[in-house]
Amino acid sequence: MRPNVLFVTLDQFRADCLSAAGHPIVRTPHLDALAAAGVRFARHYSQAAPCSPGRASLYTGMYQLNHRVVTNGTPLDARFDTVALAAQRAGHATGMFGYTDQSVDPRLVENPDDPRLRTYYGILPGFDYADEITDDRGIWFQWLGELGYDTSPGPVKLLATEPDRPEEHSIGSFLTDRAISWIDEQDGAWFAHLSYLRPHPPYAAPGHWADEYDPSNVGEAIAPVDDLHPYHATALRVVEAAAPTDPDQFARMRAQYYGMIGHSDHQVGRLCEHLRKVGQWDNTIIVVTSDHGEMLGDHGLKEKLGYWEQSYAIPCIVRDPRHPAAHGSAIEQFTENVDVMPTICEAIDMPVPAQCDGYPLTPFLVGDTPDRWRLAAHWEFDWRAILVGVVPHEWPWDRTLERQHLAVHRTDTHAYVQFGNGDWLCFDLASDPTWRTTVEDPAVVMPLVQDMLTWRSQHADRTLADLVLDENGGRGRWPTVPWRS
Repeated sequence: MRPNVLFVTLDQFRADCLSAAGHPIVRTPHLDALAAAGVRFARHYSQAAPCSPGRASLYTGMYQLNHRVVTNGTPLDARFDTVALAAQRAGHATGMFGYTDQSVDPRLVENPDDPRLRTYYGILPGFDYADEITDDRGIWFQWLGELGYDTSPGPVKLLATEPDRPEEHSIGSFLTDRAISWIDEQDGAWFAHLSYLRPHPPYAAPGHWADEYDPSNVGEAIAPVDDLHPYHATALRVVEAAAPTDPDQFARMRAQYYGMIGHSDHQVGRLCEHLRKVGQWDNTIIVVTSDHGEMLGDHGLKEKLGYWEQSYAIPCIVRDPRHPAAHGSAIEQFTENVDVMPTICEAIDMPVPAQCDGYPLTPFLVGDTPDRWRLAAHWEFDWRAILVGVVPHEWPWDRTLERQHLAVHRTDTHAYVQFGNGDWLCFDLASDPTWRTTVEDPAVVMPLVQDMLTWRSQHADRTLADLVLDENGGRGRWPTVPWRS
């Protein structure tokens, strides 16, 4: 019998906010229980921020240097395979609950007035069914109106007032209810992607979760360094990125974020309990992760941006009921969101697409240690969107936009940051894990530079590179094509 797949993303969830990871304040009993019943990847990273780029890597198994979704609204190239399309090919019914933030490839659009060209809330290709929650046309928004709530303020303000409504009327509870109903309607194998908005801003936890954490006990943030890098100084001047400097506002932000985590944890618990109730717990592969992290006041910043680990270190829990021997283990090797699509493909017995930069996590799930595994984690951040349409960009001679990005190579002991303008930073994480101590010793820095160059060279697009067409009909690794599927 083919296994079902429950694929859960918690938006903007920091890895260190799992109580299983040792957080001194936050409580996540349901995620902890899932980790005990599966495998927790303790050093797992997103590949990009904000949402669209991070999700593009998650859904395609590709680094940003290959999929090139660089900001919210960058189109997802239609030639790329997705985890939903893979599940569809495997014969699973595919359902999406929430959002995927993947803009349409405009080369597929015939009408310039097509509404898909005016939003980045597009649906990832491959879903048979989708419950969208993205704007004032979203079903949660409409449902609140049917319950008698005034929806005239719009979706963002309705999210900001979630503390004023019962948790049962929250966007998270609504999505859980919808997903459970859809799962119960399936009579064969299914692939359900439950894409929760929380703990994403606005910082307003639903219902009783808004009062779950005392603002006077939310911990302290990592302070910015005195000698700011120009990028850091610029980020602090961006209103949307700068954390509150007022102590009360800072404390409230953290308390509400922790409350949203508690709410998200509760929703995951509801899903797991329902699977047990209907007898599908032992036939469902569960994957829980996030699209990126959250600065939460560290280094003077909030939300997700830049090179700091808080924006990219995220939770990842995988439960494959067919391999109980590995359940309860915590993996300390570096793993990445590009590994999720290959993992799901192997779990549902589908070939891993040639486009994938990541590796299947299968060896860890069965209790083995891979013979070869990465020794560093990588992520990228691109901020050209600030300049697009504002600063003249005279192609082909003006390459200003191509300089507005950075890439990070993070090892056990150091993090090397390469900026698109040629600038760089190197952090000594062994002596200072807070990302405040830099090192300039060439004997330390140059090997990291070489390793980053090697990483980029080894992950150039391979979709057709490993295939040779010849008189015998071709040899090598074939891409996914209809007549070979």
